[in-house]
Amino acid sequence: MRDLKIGIKDMKESAEETRNILRQFDQGIFPEQPIERIYFNDFKTLLRYITPKRLVLLETLHKAGAMSINALAKLLNRSYKNVYDDIKVLELVGLVERDEQKRIFVPWNEIATTLRLAA
Repeated sequence: MRDLKIGIKDMKESAEETRNILRQFDQGIFPEQPIERIYFNDFKTLLRYITPKRLVLLETLHKAGAMSINALAKLLNRSYKNVYDDIKVLELVGLVERDEQKRIFVPWNEIATTLRLAA
């Protein structure tokens, strides 16, 4: 399992963070445990991808472990189509993955979110 940081940064801020990380790599400085990152341009976009139902889906899937979309839909008592659509979005942004048997799972131990209230 891995850790994930979700935040809101524009392209300029994200590029600057990447440059800083690469500078550290050039100096031989590596993090103890890599933290993967997903950034959204603004809070409105974040909420479009990470809805309350998708958060429940992520929590349920993390607790239950890898399973098919059909099994997850039954566990959540939701329609297959809606769960399938949510999984496609969550896969697109990297919040869920598939194992060798094509089952869906959450690869994260922890998802940390940072929201700045002012620029």
